[in-house]
Amino acid sequence: MAFEGNRFRNVRRKATSLRLESVVKTGFLASEDSTPLVIEPTVDNVKLATWAMHNKAFIEEVLLKYGAILFRNFNIKSAMRFEELARAITPELLDYCERSSPRTELSRGIYTSTDYPADQIIQFHNEQSYSHSWPMKLWFFCERTAEQGGATPIADCRKVFRRLDRKLRDRFIDKKVLYLRNYGNGLGLSWQTAFQTNDKVKVENYCRRSGIGFKWKVNNGLQTRQVFDAIVGHPKTRELIWFEHVAFFHISSLEPSIRETLLSNLDEEDLPFNTYYGDGAPIEASVLDEIREAYRQVAVRFAWEEGDVMLIDNMLTAHAREKYVGPRKIVVAMAELLLKSGAYCCEATP
Repeated sequence: MAFEGNRFRNVRRKATSLRLESVVKTGFLASEDSTPLVIEPTVDNVKLATWAMHNKAFIEEVLLKYGAILFRNFNIKSAMRFEELARAITPELLDYCERSSPRTELSRGIYTSTDYPADQIIQFHNEQSYSHSWPMKLWFFCERTAEQGGATPIADCRKVFRRLDRKLRDRFIDKKVLYLRNYGNGLGLSWQTAFQTNDKVKVENYCRRSGIGFKWKVNNGLQTRQVFDAIVGHPKTRELIWFEHVAFFHISSLEPSIRETLLSNLDEEDLPFNTYYGDGAPIEASVLDEIREAYRQVAVRFAWEEGDVMLIDNMLTAHAREKYVGPRKIVVAMAELLLKSGAYCCEATP
């Protein structure tokens, strides 16, 4: 488990032998070969965006190895400087398509982290793993730390996969996972927000081309159903990983009081989110518990420091969010869209 505090513990650092040699050092928060890799400057006034542009190959290499990189103490103080860095490595930042959570767009491709109540956790997930297209890279920037809590734990999805029982893995390989979503009726996002259009025809075209089952409901509501793999191979490393929203979208992920309120007012079919096996059968509580326990066992937690920037490979690394107290501002960006064969990107919705 990672050390939480203002200084690293038991870190062995080394100067890089790259083009801008001796200006950065690498290390770890807790132990060797543990995500995230930490990169810090060794001299004053290192412009991280410039260094990053000259060392893209190194960044890509270590990102694939560790799954996450934490850039610390580079004096990045604003979302504008964060965007400059993100675009130095990933020039084309993505719009947030087929949305599942409320966010505020700060500039093109730059968003607040999920605008979700501070007193509730966000469980581990891979961004947009409920979609046929997803960002390969995620950027996080800490502009303001919370007074208490507010960490963004990360988990190596290769390790999660290995910790799951083989019978569980085989079951999901065979059955896959079904994501059920209901939009509108004052619960969760409206379909207009999720699909970024007010045109039902555009939504229908997107769903048909993306293999999403849909039906319109009373009061201008929409229900969708999508079946996906929860175990996939990384396109570059070829490693098998656990890649999903299975536990996060399941009704059991909600705090008991919220879950009870929803179920007392809605049929299960009408919940904003829920997950099932791909054939529609319910997922056993023991299976969901095992998934969450696998994340817990490999999770790495660290305290944000203002100015921190974290880059993660969205397939190799899952992320979560803890409860927090006081104002907190984490800015995010997404990049490098991966389209599965036959997939359809909402940015191209006619």
